[in-house]
Amino acid sequence: MAAAAAPVPVAGAGWWELVNGSKAWQDGIFFSLAALYGLIAAASFIQVVRIQYRVPEYGWTTQKVFQLLNFVVNGARCSIFTFRRQVQQVNPEIFQHVILDLPGLAFFTTYAMLALFWAEISYQARDLETEGLRSGFYTINGVIYAIQVLLWVLLWHNPNPYMTVLSKLFVAGLSFSAALAFLLYGGRLFFMLKRFPIESKGRQKKLREVGRVATICFFCFLARFIMMCFDAFDKEADLDVLDHPILNFIYYLIVEIVPSSLVLYILRRIPSKLQLPNYHPLSSG
Repeated sequence: MAAAAAPVPVAGAGWWELVNGSKAWQDGIFFSLAALYGLIAAASFIQVVRIQYRVPEYGWTTQKVFQLLNFVVNGARCSIFTFRRQVQQVNPEIFQHVILDLPGLAFFTTYAMLALFWAEISYQARDLETEGLRSGFYTINGVIYAIQVLLWVLLWHNPNPYMTVLSKLFVAGLSFSAALAFLLYGGRLFFMLKRFPIESKGRQKKLREVGRVATICFFCFLARFIMMCFDAFDKEADLDVLDHPILNFIYYLIVEIVPSSLVLYILRRIPSKLQLPNYHPLSSG
């Protein structure tokens, strides 16, 4: 969105308006978001290094790619919020949309990998082919990015409010689809593990892990879907302006920072060399 002039605080205004209209508060909140994203990016990078050091012979596994993508997404968000005021001055305006929207698409791809991994485990347990799942994952992501690029091009050539609404509804639709995917494949894997014998090694631990991650991701993407719907139709819920710092802080805390932190903590353990036979490489079927 084009740079918007911050409203001047007036006497008698509420604290929300005073904070939103204060350049100092805006910068403080955006720098705080940058710091939080930076911490998550650093944690993800450390995990990538640990995995590479522990099991270098397994190449690019699902776990390593997931952590690397988390590093990229959170590093990008950290950079954007560090230079948030400068981003709002980028011209032509379409590049503002690209800079602000692209990390959200990458976040979708990152966490869709978890749903894909769980779907593969579920299919393997029923002796079904998994190659179609992986090729479908790549195809769907390719189509999603192609549609988003098309929306950016249309918005560039015809910058009107209807195209902006359509672009935000597209992101809302992706978020709702991701929420359903976690509900479906996370729930399926959870109940599949629940049917395993009690004496199965690691059953309870994996059961808790899948249940917690699936629940976190479901509510994360559901919250993003709801918020993006408001963002599309309500100017007061616009996230792409400087004078809504509190809304930005609440939104990104709920839909990215807290969920990412919790998921990375739950999935913090890395495989030991003795556990290599149980470690699933990204290219496995």
